[in-house]
Amino acid sequence: MTELGEAFYEELLWVHGMLRQELELVRSLAARVAEGLPADELRVEVAALKANGPLWALKVNCLHYCRFVHGHHRLEDVALFPALRAADPDIAPLVDRLAADHRVVAAQLDEIEEAVAAEEQERVITALDALADHLLEHLAFEEEHIGPTLRRMDRHPLWS
Repeated sequence: MTELGEAFYEELLWVHGMLRQELELVRSLAARVAEGLPADELRVEVAALKANGPLWALKVNCLHYCRFVHGHHRLEDVALFPALRAADPDIAPLVDRLAADHRVVAAQLDEIEEAVAAEEQERVITALDALADHLLEHLAFEEEHIGPTLRRMDRHPLWS
């Protein structure tokens, strides 16, 4: 393990933790809106979320969440995955699976965005549930399988 590799792995865990937390908050709020959460109560919820952190947009807006996940995965695809392949060629099949997972997640995010644009609450909730099932498994798989290689890296993928 290298100090930088360990730091990068911890950064990955932090981002994934944030994705998990934000997904749960978005799903919960969407479900409550679908159940008839009154506008006044929704405004109170949004104000409370705003006050609790800089990522409040992720907590109240599926589209912001979708864009954030898209961006995270794009960064992994163009910077992290090539660096992992270079650091350990034997990891290539795992990286291929993760890249394929990103395409599945991208399609799921597109479905969420379309459902939001169409204002179809049930469709949004169904799409968020499907995303949660797939994305949570993906994050765990990624952490488990690329962690050892990340921890050995002595150069940040974005600095290559």
